[in-house]
Amino acid sequence: MIAIIHPTNIQGTLHANASKSSMQRACAAALLHHGRSHILNAGDSFDDLAAIEMIQKLGAVVTKTNDGSITIESKGVSPILNELSCGESGLGIRMFTPIAALSYESITITGTGSLLKRPMHFFDEVLPQLNVQINSANGFLPISIKGPLKPTNIKIDGSLSSQFLTGLLMAFGAAEADGITIEVNDLKSRPYIDLTLKVMEAFGTVVRNDDYKNFGFYKADQKVKKENIAYQVEGDWSGAAFLLVAGAVAGSITVKGLDVFSTQADKAILQALADAGAGLSVQEHQIDVRSLPMKAFHFDATDCPDLFPPLVALAAFCDGTTVIEGVHRLAHKESNRGITLQKEFGKLGVEIKLQDNLMLITGLRNGMQFNAIHSNTVHSHHDHRIAMAVAVAALNASGPVTIKDAEAINKSYPAFYGHLQQLGVRVITEL
Repeated sequence: MIAIIHPTNIQGTLHANASKSSMQRACAAALLHHGRSHILNAGDSFDDLAAIEMIQKLGAVVTKTNDGSITIESKGVSPILNELSCGESGLGIRMFTPIAALSYESITITGTGSLLKRPMHFFDEVLPQLNVQINSANGFLPISIKGPLKPTNIKIDGSLSSQFLTGLLMAFGAAEADGITIEVNDLKSRPYIDLTLKVMEAFGTVVRNDDYKNFGFYKADQKVKKENIAYQVEGDWSGAAFLLVAGAVAGSITVKGLDVFSTQADKAILQALADAGAGLSVQEHQIDVRSLPMKAFHFDATDCPDLFPPLVALAAFCDGTTVIEGVHRLAHKESNRGITLQKEFGKLGVEIKLQDNLMLITGLRNGMQFNAIHSNTVHSHHDHRIAMAVAVAALNASGPVTIKDAEAINKSYPAFYGHLQQLGVRVITEL
């Protein structure tokens, strides 16, 4: 599919879409919960749907309701099939592999698209220490496992992704680990672990966090498990970051449905907007952003690498050269995002330099004036965040910008183009 974005001055109010980070974790926690779970504000992105399919194949019964919620009934991990697919979800494969390993059954786990190229050597190294037999394609998918996983004191590397730790935390909790500690070296994306621990506690499992270096499990800490649990999926700061940047560069926007006290890492977009000098008003139930002349900023995205694409779109309209740290975190996303951003924004007239762990973006603004984004054709590289980033930049283009493989947004934010249309943007989609 292609999407043609016409330059527009936007205005309006939107409600943030459901967070797939929150939704997928809630699905996993509901699978592990013995009883009934009501998931409110359930997401419908491709990653969310993959998580629902995973828990169904692992034994949960899922019922959808007309009000946008789902009910999940489970007795724990009890696979009904011996082959699972995580779609293209990085969190899905990293979280559900240890969870599936709680079973005595032999299970093969695979995925699609870019997930087939993402390294999974972590499991080859760690799962055998936990009584799990594993065979992989030299550290890549598909993975075959046979448990049951047995918690034990273990040391792991947290530098590649916090998602591996998320899976272990949930599996250890479900296995009722007691007096067991996971020691973690060089943990990245700490806010996502905060979200994991928050979801686990909502379902009754408490984990001690010692400065993100040691995570301890003790039966004495656990809450009395309820038979029925209701969990509200948070609004998505990752998707909303694109909307907020759109308001900062091309008009004004109000976004509702975001928790300003959320542990989601991408809430840090507010700091970047403030540093750039955007017109920003943060209230408990809504966030207002409007366009003002903005200046270059310095931002460390090591713990929130998914912000790189919207930050590049923001920096493109700032005066000066913006510096973003954390490029090393971009290699194993849906695309190699550092190189992809450089290539596709280059087609739009935005110069991006990559220097070791730094990304330098030369803004198009010079004082009160700025050069328009080039009217051109760009490619999403099948990466949802690249598609959204170039769409936001296109709002200030000299003419229409065409995005190839624009359907990539379905991975996390299927309503994105529709939301742009609600803000007054002329969006034409063609198969």
